[in-house]
This record gives sequence, structure tokens and C-alpha cells, in this order.
Amino acid sequence: MARRAAADAGLAGAHAGQFVSGGKKGAPKAGRGSRYGWIKWLFIVPVLAFIVVQLYFFLQIWWWVDHNPSSTAFMREQLSALQDKNPNATIQQTWVPYNRISNNLKRAIIASEDANFSEHEGVDWEALQKAYEKNNKKQKVVAGGSTITQQLAKNLFLSGSRSYVRKGQELIITYMLESLMDKQRIFEIYLNVVEFGTGIFGAEAAARHYYHVSAAGLSAAQAAKLAVMLPNPRFYDRHRDTGYLNRRTGVILRRMGAAELP
Repeated sequence: MARRAAADAGLAGAHAGQFVSGGKKGAPKAGRGSRYGWIKWLFIVPVLAFIVVQLYFFLQIWWWVDHNPSSTAFMREQLSALQDKNPNATIQQTWVPYNRISNNLKRAIIASEDANFSEHEGVDWEALQKAYEKNNKKQKVVAGGSTITQQLAKNLFLSGSRSYVRKGQELIITYMLESLMDKQRIFEIYLNVVEFGTGIFGAEAAARHYYHVSAAGLSAAQAAKLAVMLPNPRFYDRHRDTGYLNRRTGVILRRMGAAELP
């Protein structure tokens, strides 16, 4: 009996040792799990933030399907820059509906900026390829290849800085615009918010600023010249009679007849 009691005591001790040993081995595992949990959140938090930002853009665009934007990122950026020099500075912009903007201006902008606007789904990949080849040949940026929808995406939400991240966000917003709005609505917003000069936004303000007429009253020649100014409007606001501006205006005048309106 004494031997059996001793054996039972030894077995119990062994089990107790295993329990203690097992507890010691479990402690490091808990530590590793906690550490891996922090690493997991380092990935999850940026992804959640990205999704929230995209949801904000989507809801804002959805609202603008039948409500007009009161301002854009480009407007606010330029107003801030102007007010740094003059606290009383303002921007000029008056919203006018699509049918009160001259077809001359619509055709001129499509001919100058995005000939395939009515056909593509937001991005003209062929135009981008041609722009890349042209820039590569010149060893500098001489062509953009951005569509009207891409330009609107940038104007509404983004800054004027250039980076791959910003370009990627621009593409996402572009496809949101194309999925929620028809081409005419996209073009209507573009015509009312695009920059035409220092503190000058939209067709109505541009027509008044440069020609003292309404957006509906723009002639073909006036419209063509405004369209040519778009890639560098602040420069052409100060230099309104350059050789390039006049030559390019003639080219756009000849192309306007073939421009397809949405």
C-alpha cells in the first residue's frame, strides 16, 4: 500500500509539472498574439480610412446629380491664395443651366480638350498613350491626355499637386462620376466650375470677364479662344494675344463643327 501511495503521489506530481510547464509555454504565445494584433490594426486602420474617404466622395457626387456644387477644391484653394495677398479678394462664378451656355463654347471645349467625350467611359486610354509618347519624345510634359470627366474630378475634390496617389484617386472619382451622372450633367458641372483665369470660374464669369457678354451670347471665335486658354488660364488671363493663342484658336474653330455634344 505504501508503494502504491508513493506511485500515486509521483504521478500527481508529474501532472502538476506538466500543468505548470504548459502554463509557462502559453505565456509567450499570448504575447505574440498581442503583438500581431497591433500589426494587423496597422493595416486595417488605413484601409478603413480609405473606404470612408471613398464613401464621402461617392455620397457627395450622388448629391450633385440633381444639386449644384456651391464651390470646389480648386475654387477654395485659389481663394485662399488670393486672400493671402488681399484679405478682401473674392472669386467670380455664377451658375447657369446647360441650355443657357452657348453651343459654341461646348463644341470648342470638346474639340480642344476631349474630342471623344461622348464616347468614352471617363478615361480615354488612347489619348493618354499618345500624351505619354509625346511627353517622352519632348522630354517634358507638353500634353496631358485627361478627359473632361477627369478634369472635373480633380477640380471638385483634389489639389493641383501631381503624384501617382493623387492620379489614382482622380481615376476612382472619375468612374464614380461616370457611373452616377449622364454626360450632359458632367459637362454642365464642368462648364460652371472650370477655371478660366485668376479668380474666374465657370462659363458665365468667363464670358463677362473677357467679352462683357453672357455665356449664351459667346460667338464661335470667342468660344474657341476661351477653350484654348483652359490648360493655362491664369497665364492667358495676363497674356491674351500671344501667337500660340491665336494660332490654336484658328485650329479649334476649324474642328468645332465635328464636335459631338452630349
